[in-house]
Amino acid sequence: MPDRPIRLRATRLAKRFEARSGGVLALDGLDLEVADGEFVTVIGLSGCGKSTLFNLLAGLDQPTAGALYLDGDRCDASRLLGRVGYMPQRDLLMPWRTILDNTIIGLEVAGVGRAEARRRALELFDAFGLAGFERRRPGELSGGMRQRAALLRTFLAGREVILLDEAFGALDSLTRAGMQQWLTQVWEEHRKTILLITHDVDEALFLSDRVYVLTPRPGRVELALEVDLPRPRSYELITSEPFVRQKQLLLEHLGMEAAS
Repeated sequence: MPDRPIRLRATRLAKRFEARSGGVLALDGLDLEVADGEFVTVIGLSGCGKSTLFNLLAGLDQPTAGALYLDGDRCDASRLLGRVGYMPQRDLLMPWRTILDNTIIGLEVAGVGRAEARRRALELFDAFGLAGFERRRPGELSGGMRQRAALLRTFLAGREVILLDEAFGALDSLTRAGMQQWLTQVWEEHRKTILLITHDVDEALFLSDRVYVLTPRPGRVELALEVDLPRPRSYELITSEPFVRQKQLLLEHLGMEAAS
């Protein structure tokens, strides 16, 4: 772990969903932490509880057992809600709003006037690859551009800890690779504390300082891998020997073959 304050921590986290058939234990005894300015990824097979974990970290649901801490303070769902930025898989842009006005929704909700909110957003449009698209509607943009707008909206909301749930999962492979390269550049410039969910092993390694591998349900941490790859990173890194070696390790802990 880096010698930096821990922004987000989960200890012995458990979540059970009750049902007439006896219920489902989605998470059980999960430990996780993210330091200030880190990029951390959670990866695991479908159904291992990744999205459940994010709902707990965002304050959208209450754990059955265990504890959650934000900046050292123990928090229940009511205290977490609204304090952590959360970008879901879908961009959720409002089709009747321009891209500029979509990106400022969080600022408006926080009470920032529209003119000031637009000024703050426009300062980042170039860095987020959106310059020239301020007056477009979401339906006029590609999937990758909409994801950039959704991420800018999340950044502008002012939360220092951001959860990204399969941020690029709906994109084609070429667009996704470009977005990964872009995101690591944005992160290196702004150094937000980011926790990402993905099913993509290459994406997890390329973006992250640490990767948590979860077991099949109930989700526990199978492996916490410190990613010792140099930064800044370019996409040529994925063919390097250190990258391939760490990818093999992740695949083994996921119970997958190297050719997968």
